[in-house]
Amino acid sequence: MSFDYNNYADEFDGIAARFGIAPEEHTINRQAGKRPRKAKKTAQQITADLAETPHAQEGVFRITYKPARYEAIWLQSSLEPFFTQALIEDVLALVKGGKEANVYLCKATPHLPVAYIAAKVYRPRQFRNLRNDKMYREGRELLNSLGLPVKDRDNREMRAVRNKTNFGAELTHVSWLMHEYVTLQRLHALGAAVPLPIGVGDNAILMDFVGAPTRPAPVLHGVTLTEAEAQPLFAEVVRNIELMLQHGMIHGDLSAYNILYWEGKVTLIDFPQVTLSESNHNAYRIFQRDVRRVCECFAMHGVNRDALAIAEDLWERHVRLAPDRTMQDDEG
Repeated sequence: MSFDYNNYADEFDGIAARFGIAPEEHTINRQAGKRPRKAKKTAQQITADLAETPHAQEGVFRITYKPARYEAIWLQSSLEPFFTQALIEDVLALVKGGKEANVYLCKATPHLPVAYIAAKVYRPRQFRNLRNDKMYREGRELLNSLGLPVKDRDNREMRAVRNKTNFGAELTHVSWLMHEYVTLQRLHALGAAVPLPIGVGDNAILMDFVGAPTRPAPVLHGVTLTEAEAQPLFAEVVRNIELMLQHGMIHGDLSAYNILYWEGKVTLIDFPQVTLSESNHNAYRIFQRDVRRVCECFAMHGVNRDALAIAEDLWERHVRLAPDRTMQDDEG
């Protein structure tokens, strides 16, 4: 699936101005060095440290992949800082196009612990379809470009968001992206089946690529499994759902389209809408929907489970608030 950029040619003058200048170097991988040092570093801390070593590349950022005319503006400005920081050497192909973001296959630089990187490049805000994101953002802090909460006393920022100004929309965009990156960092450290996060910029996230260069890992929706193959995969997905809930998180959009399958293993992806279990009035309904979609997916492979019973059991064991605290989903 791809996106027809040429349909939006008339609107791209503003986008060129917005994305035509590469972000400053400090916008990339800014999480590095912010956490207290530990005797034993996690995989993502090691990766961040590598990105801080003196490997900066010079020269012109050229890519093998041939983007559409207007896609090139967006892609160049979003990924060139990662080239400068020596995280990627080349952009090889478009892996997936979506309403919110595109995913590109990139060649990693030799000093990184992975050979290939998946670059999730968010669409310009003009083209994103996040009509229902308010439901997920309830109870979440607004994050700045460092992944740190914007304090209520930061009146300019909070007022801009409340008044829905262009600046406020930009802050919301950054926060949406940073919630995904910070969640990936946290879940990977907890041992969840998620990609290794490698870097973050103003408009893109880098993570370990799942699959082979010539065959990206398919989503679970496009895979045919026997019941014997599906049983342990279902257990692994439920383990991840429970792990998240134990730490106050709900995926928020989990389905067969957000679970990758590769060589007998599953990997959960797409976390920008991650929801907090104890500060969102819709939390239980969102959680129940995630569990139901997963059960519906695995029922097609012969694994039949009671989604409601699983959701109720996990919620009762890991969340202090009763399900009846939640309200009807707010689609506004």
